[in-house]
Amino acid sequence: MAMTLRLTAEQDRALTLLARLQSTSKHEAAVRAILTAASRSLSDAEVRDLAASAITDLAETKARVAKAHR
Repeated sequence: MAMTLRLTAEQDRALTLLARLQSTSKHEAAVRAILTAASRSLSDAEVRDLAASAITDLAETKARVAKAHR
């Protein structure tokens, strides 16, 4: 899918530097940056899910311990 990416002069300089560092085109640098950000977000979501599960498990364990000590 084609799209136009409008950048400020500062953002364009940053993308240009990123492309040079990666020895690639600005297009490829932008694509890589998008994929990297997406993968980090997905990892963050997985961490949140695991944390929520752990908190639930901890609450259930605390309830069992409290019940056992009554």
